[in-house]
Amino acid sequence: MIKKICVITGTRADFGLLRGVIEEMASCPSLEFQLIVTGAHLMAEHGYTFREIEEARIQIDCKVDMHLDDDSPHTVNRGMGHAFHGFADAFDKLQPNMIMVLGDRYEILPPVLAANIANIPVAHIHGGEVTEGAVDDAFRHAVTKLAHLHFVAAPDYRERVIQLGEDPTRIILAGGLGVDAIKRLPLLGKREVEAKLGFEFAEKNLLITFHPVTLEPEESINQMTALLDVLSELQDVQLIFTAPNADVGGRAIGDLINAFVAEHHKAHLRISLGQLVYLSCMQFVDGVVGNSSSGLLEAPTLGVGTVDIGNRQKGRLAASSVINCAPKRENIRVAIETLYAPDFQNVLANIDNPYGKGGACKKIVDTLARLSFENLMTKTFHDYPPHADSHGGGK
Repeated sequence: MIKKICVITGTRADFGLLRGVIEEMASCPSLEFQLIVTGAHLMAEHGYTFREIEEARIQIDCKVDMHLDDDSPHTVNRGMGHAFHGFADAFDKLQPNMIMVLGDRYEILPPVLAANIANIPVAHIHGGEVTEGAVDDAFRHAVTKLAHLHFVAAPDYRERVIQLGEDPTRIILAGGLGVDAIKRLPLLGKREVEAKLGFEFAEKNLLITFHPVTLEPEESINQMTALLDVLSELQDVQLIFTAPNADVGGRAIGDLINAFVAEHHKAHLRISLGQLVYLSCMQFVDGVVGNSSSGLLEAPTLGVGTVDIGNRQKGRLAASSVINCAPKRENIRVAIETLYAPDFQNVLANIDNPYGKGGACKKIVDTLARLSFENLMTKTFHDYPPHADSHGGGK
């Protein structure tokens, strides 16, 4: 029997990570992948990135539009309602044997809920992680409790999923998909990247991605302003911005970036680079600056340093190539000075990435191929060993 795995993608970032799993499934005779796109993929301001999937000749089976006309909490909440309806229809049409989601974003909650109601098991990738500065942290743990199979990126995350009450036999240590992407992709050379970007690299270059800090919404603009103030002082550094996520507050940050780029000839904004160009670009810059997970998950494997600003990624495992700093002007300034310090740059070639050394996609697909999906929907809460006073002996 061929098992149909329905993969859900809502952003350019998660598709880049999931693509390796999709390609691995395409070569597995016992699995058939289905693909549903939603969220930012269907938004003009984020570049209609579903077209990049089509250009890669990967079949999209359904599009679920969330109608995210703006980034207000009200619109995002309504969008999740639209998505719930859309995924109910999509699952009824496609009849998958399992759905697969990655990470922690709000776009994946509606399909996970709809799948549970439709009695379709859920495979969750990159659970057990912590990002204390983002509402995504709660979404990730909620998805863990709604999922039936877990592919985690590191031993610490496996322990956390067990702590959440999940059966250890259903938790597979696969490694990070970002590491896998770097190992699997034939990264572009410098001249090829320059052709894609539309400009040449300078002697010094920084790759910058800053997303809204969703648990500190009133502070996001202040933090971005502080970062831009420091960047404006870097007269000899070329700045390559990527666009913020489709989160609450994302448009305001995008407006600040657009205004900054208009005033600084060495600053460039690219809405969507795609995974190949993004990772290829990363290997030629001096560092990654902002609060994107890519600075923690992928940059260490390429031997590139990261300035991680604020609390958005707080709690995630981080290599020694990651410099965390408070989201204040002076702290950011010192962190970037540290990034360029010769002693720091000299150790980057020997960094160990805590998210593994590759092979995650094959491990995930091999597990799905051999696993029986029968009875996966039935879950038992896995208790940690009881405390000594749990039988009434405590005070």
